[in-house]
Amino acid sequence: MRRAVLLMLVAGLLAGCSAAQPTLRPEAATTHQQASTRSPGDDPAPAVPPEPEPTDGTVDRPATGLGSVPPAWLGTRPLPRTSTGFGEVRPTPRVLRNRRWTLPDVVPMLPGHGFAARVASPAPREVIERSTWTRGCPVARSDLAWLRLTFWGFDDRRHTGELLVNRTVAADLVSVFHTLYRQRFPMEQMAIVASIDPAAPPTGDGNGTGAFVCRAVTGGTSYSQHAYGLAIDVNTFQNPYVKGDVVIPELASAYLRRDRVRPGMIVPAGPVIRAFAKIGWEWGGTWRTLKDLQHFSLNGR
Repeated sequence: MRRAVLLMLVAGLLAGCSAAQPTLRPEAATTHQQASTRSPGDDPAPAVPPEPEPTDGTVDRPATGLGSVPPAWLGTRPLPRTSTGFGEVRPTPRVLRNRRWTLPDVVPMLPGHGFAARVASPAPREVIERSTWTRGCPVARSDLAWLRLTFWGFDDRRHTGELLVNRTVAADLVSVFHTLYRQRFPMEQMAIVASIDPAAPPTGDGNGTGAFVCRAVTGGTSYSQHAYGLAIDVNTFQNPYVKGDVVIPELASAYLRRDRVRPGMIVPAGPVIRAFAKIGWEWGGTWRTLKDLQHFSLNGR
């Protein structure tokens, strides 16, 4: 049961793809984007009211130390939708303000003790069939590669995850995640988004690292770079998307305070930005009319 909920957190967050390029509702495992023209830091963070004390007799305890355990309610508390089409932005619960757990791996552990990677290009049919790829997506299924990679968890242990990416960038991305493994940059989960249900109620607490999702840009109708396998999102809760009063994931407002650095955050001059810059990819955290702090792409969009 827990595994099903965890996979649903990774997968049930965005909107789908069709030949008509549908509008989508993103959340937590790839949520995106349009670059623009003011300088970093110009956009004020949305106003979030103080967090009320619980009224049900429970208190959310902070997640501290290695291997913290996620709350049992993770992914089960729907948020009301607003006129934006996204969930209502609410204060970050105490237990999520220093999020430091790693969810169960979605694929078997790769052998060995250090960094390891396996690349299948093109991706096997059975892998494509459990992704969001469908006829009408802007990339051919034969142009997608399946990566299995080890990554470092918040529990200070070795884990294995998977990504679907454009096969033209597969080798470069292996080098990026090799660097992040050496740097012990922690991640919560690395998985392929398996489905998109735009009608699914948002919970605002999803998190993950992912690549291919056949969907439109956040709040738009043109295809995202994720739909080409040419974009990566890293730790989406610790590195939220923000534009005006929209925050995605909706409970991640505590992580808009970028001066309070916590594990899993992407920071200027940090290892994540350096690793992606080395292969020529750009960071959505430098965009001007919005900040997509989780997002890296080949073309900067």
